[in-house]
Amino acid sequence: MKEIYIRTLTGIFFIVAVIGSILVHPLVFFIVFSAFTYIGLSEFLKLSSVKDSPGKNVGYFVSGMLIYFLTALMGLGYIDLQFAYFLLLIFFLVFVFELFRKKNASRERIGAWFTGFIYVAIPFGLMNSLFITANVDGFRTDILIGLFIIIWSSDVFAYLVGSWIGKHKLFERISPKKSWEGSIGGFVFALLAAYILSLIFHQLTLVEWLIFAAIVVVFGALGDLIESMFKRLAGVKDSGNILPGHGGVLDRFDAVLFATPFVFVYVNLISS
Repeated sequence: MKEIYIRTLTGIFFIVAVIGSILVHPLVFFIVFSAFTYIGLSEFLKLSSVKDSPGKNVGYFVSGMLIYFLTALMGLGYIDLQFAYFLLLIFFLVFVFELFRKKNASRERIGAWFTGFIYVAIPFGLMNSLFITANVDGFRTDILIGLFIIIWSSDVFAYLVGSWIGKHKLFERISPKKSWEGSIGGFVFALLAAYILSLIFHQLTLVEWLIFAAIVVVFGALGDLIESMFKRLAGVKDSGNILPGHGGVLDRFDAVLFATPFVFVYVNLISS
């Protein structure tokens, strides 16, 4: 009972932090998600084969946060898109950091740093970009709210349907508990959530919302499996423990992180 109570309280706090930051102001979202980005980068480093202390990976955290800041602030329109050139330079600085490391250079460390930037920092940065599209003046909140509502709807009902009638394993080698029945159930309820969103937010048509939901669910499910793969390789159950009852930041954002780049491309295509 106590575990359920803690899990519920954490879940409520998490939802309020995410949705609240979206509704208050993009800069609040930017600040809140900068914290999520730092924690996510730290968790990913622990999942990798790099066993150095955080103090020995300062370059990783500095570079990762710079990538987040530049991606987010360009997306929000606060800095010029020409700063994208600096993103490219940051990736090359990884080799410089490794060159001057006192210990021997490590291909595994370089690979872990690059993967952390691509898997964590860039998607979190791109989420900020979803506040702005070419066909809407000012900041919009419908895309980000829709992204999280659809992901959460899919997750909850995939779990409920899978627990009820799940028999056929979806990807047993990586995630033995997930079933095809649960995934289909999650997909159906995600489409229902998209329909409801279309009644509330009219910037996208019903068809566009349904396609949006399909993209989120498919790539979100892949993101869930990919994070499970990372955890299985690391031999751990959760990416962290900062969210009692829910694991780490990557455990909560695994689906959203992988779906975001595809949502970003889709939204910009239909908005141009």
